[in-house]
Amino acid sequence: MIIVGILLFQKFQKLSVLKYQKDKIMEGIRINEGITNDLIEESVYRRLPQILQNITQPFTGRERDIVFASALGVLSTCLPNVYGIYDGDKIYPNVYVMIIAPAASGKGVMNKSRILIDKIHDQTLKNSIKAEKECKNKKKESKEKDDAPCPSIEIKIMPANISTAEMYTYMGSSKYGLLIMESEADTMSNMLNNDWSNYSDILRKCFHHEPISISRKMEKIFEDIKEPKLSLVMSGTPEQLKTLIKSKENGLYSRFIVYTFDEISQFKNVFSISTRNNNAVFEEEAKQVFNLYEGLAGLEKEEIEFKLTENQVRKFLKELTVMHGAILDFHPHSFISNLNRHGLILYRVAMILTALRNINTIPVTGKELVCSNVDFILALEITKVFLRHSLVTYNTFDDGILSENDEKILFGLPFQFTRAQAIDLAKENNIPIRTMDDKLKQWKKKHIISPIKQGLYKRNKNFM
Repeated sequence: MIIVGILLFQKFQKLSVLKYQKDKIMEGIRINEGITNDLIEESVYRRLPQILQNITQPFTGRERDIVFASALGVLSTCLPNVYGIYDGDKIYPNVYVMIIAPAASGKGVMNKSRILIDKIHDQTLKNSIKAEKECKNKKKESKEKDDAPCPSIEIKIMPANISTAEMYTYMGSSKYGLLIMESEADTMSNMLNNDWSNYSDILRKCFHHEPISISRKMEKIFEDIKEPKLSLVMSGTPEQLKTLIKSKENGLYSRFIVYTFDEISQFKNVFSISTRNNNAVFEEEAKQVFNLYEGLAGLEKEEIEFKLTENQVRKFLKELTVMHGAILDFHPHSFISNLNRHGLILYRVAMILTALRNINTIPVTGKELVCSNVDFILALEITKVFLRHSLVTYNTFDDGILSENDEKILFGLPFQFTRAQAIDLAKENNIPIRTMDDKLKQWKKKHIISPIKQGLYKRNKNFM
């Protein structure tokens, strides 16, 4: 009897410890009643790499968090030749950032972060135009016929208002990745609703650096990009988000760092002397970012590998495992894909912070970049805040009508497709024929697709 009592007590202790762990982690991912979402703690800002401290120091509250989040997105495309290995894949620092807040909430301060990359963009474009001009002049002067095309224009900042074909062209000519920065989510939503500019699948693939390719006979376009690198920084209102992300299980949503709040900012003193030097702060730090970019780009094939220490790996796995259990216990299971991708986001944030902390030495330190404990803990704390914000926004969506797997199948098909094409794609993804036929029936009922004639379908406007 005594032994039984001891065993029961030990079991109770284990359950209590597990519950305590999940309760603690829930403090990190619990919804805050949907009224306001957490600010990033002051202690985080005091420990950031100097460049991030400098650009966030002039701001407070939501504006400071917006500047920080958007700067992460911008700077994630300014670290060429820095990579890490995550789940067996080669991963670069690129992240997607989305600021969601009502109109007149102050989210426009996001655009300050663009200053950090403007010099890189201008120089890249200038060099590209010069190279193209020299190539054309050389062809004119040459007596031999040369059918080889001159290099395409290279840029660093790509507009969201762009066709799919143009996007492939710019991505194909880019050596070290591109940034899309858009202050109105509607701009991208409008593009994704057009047959000629629906690049939703490109965004999803680029997040994981999956190969993308395009071939257009009429336009004589062929691009085959092995490791696309794309960063994205965007802001919009909750209503604009609904037009961009049509389902809570949308695979695109889970790829974003989300920062959201619903407070309306007070009218501020637009003539304050303290705000006059804000741009100057960004312009000064942009010089350091430019030098870092040039130094890393000059490494050519000598890439620098980012690594976590063994203790950091153990901490990473422990934290993500407990978060996983907490979500299974307290939140929709469909949110797990968001958590999984936030693991990758955590890794990338740690990579960005470590690179910026070593901004003056990274191009010459060798082939390894080891994460410091301070940057690992910072990345963990920051990612927990972003995960909370993502969860709050996730729960504002109506029930999804397309799962991520269904979306993959639907957008893997052309705008007009036959049943035979759908069956072939289903087979490639190990989906039985009967299941695929059932999907087609359900998609017709939900007005996702419409039949043109027997065995021929087209995607409807909201799913272009």
